[in-house]
Amino acid sequence: MPDSLINLIIFSTATILGLIIVGAITVFFIQDTTQKKHAILRNYPIIGRLRYFFEIQGKYFRQYFFANDRDEMPFDRATRSWVYKNAKNKGGIVGFGSTYNTREPGALIFVNSAFPTLEEERVPTPALTIGEGYCDQPFLARSIINISGMSYGALSTPAIRALSLGAAKAGCWINTGEGGLAPYHQEGECDIIMQIGTAKYGVRDEHGNFSAARAREIAQSVKAFEIKLSQGAKPGKGGVLPACKVNAKIAAIRGIPVWQASISPNRHRDISNIEELLDKIAFIRELTGRPVGIKTAIGGRYFINELCEAILRRGLEYAPDFITIDGGDGGSGAAPQTLMDYAGLPIIEALPRAVDALIESGLKQRIRVIASGKLVTSAKCAWALCAGADFINTARGFMFSLGCIQAMRCHLNTCPTGIATNNPRLQRGLVVEEKYLRVANYAVNVNREIDMIAYSCGLQHARELRREHIRIVETAGKSIALNKLHPYPDINNQNVR
Repeated sequence: MPDSLINLIIFSTATILGLIIVGAITVFFIQDTTQKKHAILRNYPIIGRLRYFFEIQGKYFRQYFFANDRDEMPFDRATRSWVYKNAKNKGGIVGFGSTYNTREPGALIFVNSAFPTLEEERVPTPALTIGEGYCDQPFLARSIINISGMSYGALSTPAIRALSLGAAKAGCWINTGEGGLAPYHQEGECDIIMQIGTAKYGVRDEHGNFSAARAREIAQSVKAFEIKLSQGAKPGKGGVLPACKVNAKIAAIRGIPVWQASISPNRHRDISNIEELLDKIAFIRELTGRPVGIKTAIGGRYFINELCEAILRRGLEYAPDFITIDGGDGGSGAAPQTLMDYAGLPIIEALPRAVDALIESGLKQRIRVIASGKLVTSAKCAWALCAGADFINTARGFMFSLGCIQAMRCHLNTCPTGIATNNPRLQRGLVVEEKYLRVANYAVNVNREIDMIAYSCGLQHARELRREHIRIVETAGKSIALNKLHPYPDINNQNVR
């Protein structure tokens, strides 16, 4: 081809592109100067668009170029990096010192022993039974850390598959979330806790009411049931799954119409007080033969205290077999910002309050306590054990193990890692055969490091951790033991688990 023809083609192409660009700028200029909603665009057409672009993209640029490793919210880069490394089996060792600021109020400092536990003195961390003596089929739970409730639909098919397979390999449980039991939850044949949300998805009849027949059927495939009263991200608000996510599979599992928003009531219509809650717990336990617990965010002392009083009055057979305490700092699901920011006590305050109520009433041995809410590292999990928890649930920790980059687009169906989207093109990026191993690695390594903290404190295993084994920084250079900050209500019961 002659050079002159090539040059002509290049010139023509450049001219066409130039005209397109000029035309687009002209259209935007006219549109911006005539619209009435945005003052910046009206006064500064075209250039004003840069402001909105950087406003939207700012949070993504900050985490890579401007924020320090310990600066970001809800999870800083150092925490995310810690999870990534443990999920890849590449974590644990650093050099030249820590970037964790032990002068900052709220920092955790474990009380190491002058004589830590030797390897030959250590014993395996015991499994705990849930519901023993009160149901036909109690649940032996092996792992301290477990997968918190994340619904199928909120999470993608490959994400649920990877979590199920990883949970089976690691020996932890997976909570279904309020969206019902999907076949993908069962793919790994792991332990499953079926959550009953306010809309009764998965255990409802054609009228949206609780279905005893469906609950009995599901009981053959799960280890326990959890009645969700509220969650830390949005106390007093029901779950919302946008219509764009409700495809045929999700609609069938939830028992709702296709391509219509899945909106849950803000509470159970058939549970309006503690007495009705205890009746429902006993009914489902008798119906299914499985342990039954509750999940709730804590707003103060009244609910837990009144719950304990009602149980003592009516009998231990009405008690929940476990209580999941969800801190107000939870947030894997989409929620109104006002509730996410301002409603519900954070787990660091809610957990000791709930445990104290159980100790005071003598119910700590009867009811297992599961802590949830921004507990993604081994140190935070060990703190929860010190405070009185028996198990830890985490959602975002396992999302990070799947490859979540904290894009904070879970509610938009545009998750770039394929975790929180039903877009097949984006789901393609999540390779189950690779990611399930990272899920398992994360769970195993967190359990291992919790034990390591216990050994450092001179204990034989993690379940021996108590409040006296950790200190909380109050101001720079001053910390206080957790058992002084939150004294045990009854010294005779302080070793109850």
